[in-house]
Amino acid sequence: MTTIAVGIDVGGTGIKAALVDTSTGELASTRLRIPTPDGGEPDAVAATCRELLNQLEVPSDALVGVCIPAVVTHGISRSAANISNNWIDFDAGDLLSSVLNRKVHLINDADAAGVAEMTYGAGRNASGVTIMATLGTGIGSALFVDKKLVPNTEFGHLDIGEYIDIESYASYGAFQSEQMSQEQWGKRLETFFTHLETLFSPDLFIVGGGASKSHKEFFPFIRIGTPIVPAETKNAAGIIGAAAMAVQYL
Repeated sequence: MTTIAVGIDVGGTGIKAALVDTSTGELASTRLRIPTPDGGEPDAVAATCRELLNQLEVPSDALVGVCIPAVVTHGISRSAANISNNWIDFDAGDLLSSVLNRKVHLINDADAAGVAEMTYGAGRNASGVTIMATLGTGIGSALFVDKKLVPNTEFGHLDIGEYIDIESYASYGAFQSEQMSQEQWGKRLETFFTHLETLFSPDLFIVGGGASKSHKEFFPFIRIGTPIVPAETKNAAGIIGAAAMAVQYL
């Protein structure tokens, strides 16, 4: 069975792609990036994905996994974050398969990042309940039970106490826009993680997203009972996880 697959990570500002050796989780090509078309409309995004495949000179039989900032069920995108609302309740899997002229496996972006971490990164030796949180403009999440993904959790949208939509209170975007100190942000994240502890009694938290690079600055202010570690696959996580899921399911 081939272990080389393509991972494509669709974001609100950029679409990234690379070949991935799914036996190791390492990139097998240069990582390419093209800005997300204005408005993030489905047809334009699909065309950009095709351009990335062309630039990578991907063989016609290569498996392709795509992750998008949306809840995904059976190839249907059910929501949209930082892309067009036309993705909502849309057969994104069918569009991408048609435009890319091959079967495509579609997955939520935070779930893809979680799969990368659980397979090749900080969660590779984990057991029990693991929760990954990606800290960016919003808060993405991925839940695993004995390394099996429970898809489409949206823990960043939990209402906690007086905080409506916790990501507007504790995301990296909120940290930047409100010009918080690392301690202030860490205490807000503590509120978030403590609530998840109450709900799930997890064995491990993994923190990803761009903020994970500076985890030493805010982790000391998150005082919780569950071990918390930074992600290891960094900003290639979505690409790696999408490719791994393509090999598993296509």
